Amino acid sequence: MAEITRPLMTADETPHEPAPRQATATQEPPAPTRPADPTRTRPPTEETRPPTAPGQAAEPLWRDALGHCLRRLRLERGETLVETSRRAGVSPQYLSEMERGVKEPSSEMIAAVAGALDTTLGDLTLAVATTLLAPPARTAPAGVTCQAAYALAA
Repeated sequence: MAEITRPLMTADETPHEPAPRQATATQEPPAPTRPADPTRTRPPTEETRPPTAPGQAAEPLWRDALGHCLRRLRLERGETLVETSRRAGVSPQYLSEMERGVKEPSSEMIAAVAGALDTTLGDLTLAVATTLLAPPARTAPAGVTCQAAYALAA
């Protein structure tokens, strides 16, 4: 086996860059790295959610409905993220991500935040389920044809 030797440096010399390593027959090449899978590191977004049938609105995710309920409860109490997160024992950043539907929180985290908002896990779950069961708000169609139809109707 061949040894790699480098000349010794004196105390006043400083290396500017390390000497290149020479591969020997006994060294294995580094393992190939896989590119990061964005679907595994980030929750699904509008772009990555499965497509819905034409003319059908995308069904909201549970974590989005949970986040809306948590934010509504917190704001009804007139609290800041910091106040609620301190009582729940989570960071303000994590609570914000829960409210925005970015995180998939564990049941323990949800229970902690529910307790900090003086509600039970059952009541919070019922509020989220009610939100998901409510029919989606219909918006008026837009576009040139619709504007003409509205003008004719008026």
